[in-house]
Amino acid sequence: EGHIMRWSIASFLEDPQSSKNQIKEELFWRAHSNEVVDLFHEEEKNVVVTASIDGSVRLWQAMNGYYLGYFGQARKFELSDISRLILPCDVKNFPTIIKEESKHMEKKKFEYPLMLDRDK
Repeated sequence: EGHIMRWSIASFLEDPQSSKNQIKEELFWRAHSNEVVDLFHEEEKNVVVTASIDGSVRLWQAMNGYYLGYFGQARKFELSDISRLILPCDVKNFPTIIKEESKHMEKKKFEYPLMLDRDK
């Protein structure tokens, strides 16, 4: 449905055998009003490029989900200027940073292993 989520898996990389490993959601935002079909993270510039089934391709700041623009726009991308927080016209909610003690994470329950349910 157009959402992008960033998860931390650092505890798995540090100690893969530990049973206390947790997947932590760090950030989520609505990138498109339709399904996201592709995503690319450019580490050097620290940006995320997303593409939707509606044909739009958008650029986001990777650390906080700030919208930087779309491919085909008249102006150049300003990767360093994130002082003004803007949103695409079809997205209404600003990015949400999930804090460690957030109640948002407590409400989520995940069943493992994840399995494909074709009926859904």
